[in-house]
Amino acid sequence: MRSVRRGGLLTTVGVLACACVLATAGNAAAKDPGGSQFDIEGNNDKDGGQSLESRIVFTGATGGSEGEASGGFTPTTDWSPPACWYEPKWTPDQFADEFRKRWDIPHASGVGEAYQLSQDHYINGKPYEDFNKKEAGKGLWWDSVRDEKRAEAGDPAAFACDTKTFWVENGEPPNVENAVTPEVLAQLAYARIKVPDTAVTLAPANATKVNLPTWAWLDKAKFDEVSVTASLDVGGVHIQANTTAKPISLKLEPGTPDAETYPASGECTINDDGSIGEPYATGKADQDPPCGIKYLRSSGDGTFELQATVTWEVAWTGSGGAGGALPDGAFGSQQAVTVHEIQAVNR
Repeated sequence: MRSVRRGGLLTTVGVLACACVLATAGNAAAKDPGGSQFDIEGNNDKDGGQSLESRIVFTGATGGSEGEASGGFTPTTDWSPPACWYEPKWTPDQFADEFRKRWDIPHASGVGEAYQLSQDHYINGKPYEDFNKKEAGKGLWWDSVRDEKRAEAGDPAAFACDTKTFWVENGEPPNVENAVTPEVLAQLAYARIKVPDTAVTLAPANATKVNLPTWAWLDKAKFDEVSVTASLDVGGVHIQANTTAKPISLKLEPGTPDAETYPASGECTINDDGSIGEPYATGKADQDPPCGIKYLRSSGDGTFELQATVTWEVAWTGSGGAGGALPDGAFGSQQAVTVHEIQAVNR
């Protein structure tokens, strides 16, 4: 196992996926076969080369930033997509080249025992011989990858995939947690969904009055379903999954307890045509809005921060007819609302 300390957080990283060129490495102590496994103290530039680049391709509603996690679409439960996972990486010849490159660490000391253990593990038949070159075309070497943003944020889950590089025969599912499957692809796609901003249209638009119902709505054109497809095509592994999010409700939080919402729960459900709420129209001044707010006091010289959050229902389909539901997601934003007192004129 390998310990890397950065920013005061001590995390454990294993496997050859974590055995990269470390020109600044100091004293090292051999740990376990399978990759460069030694203790390092210090800071490394941008992950220090510690995580492998994923070969998963994401397309669809990713906001134009392929592979970048969404900044605001989050599960409504304590579930979260995998922060690390395993995927096929190399043929035997490719792994042999990668192994040699990653053990090219002339400035690190004390790695001789670890190097010998890794040679025994992958070259000398304990248990693999010569990187499994005799099995070329029959399988691939798999290794761990982690979500870069969650790793940079210090999420311990990003460092949990510490199984050393392993061989998988074509068509055989790996017996490790978070090995890539259509469902894991669907979960990774979930983390990359970008949804529209949730700024609602209000009437009155610029400022409202105390005790005056304010109508709120979202246009169907802006709040249609969105989806992200994750696909992996490496050697004998060809799988994909499509994750789709569909808006189902809008929750309004007025930003002050001195307010009432329509409906009273503040949850505005989606209409049959896909819109949420109803636009205000002339002649509806005496009606309560199906979705809206009534402020009971003035905002004074400031504003109230209206929080509008859309809940999205998420489902997925994948290779081989797989599919199912994923936890609902939510995305919200705040907008300033000015509330004036109704001025009375005495004659």
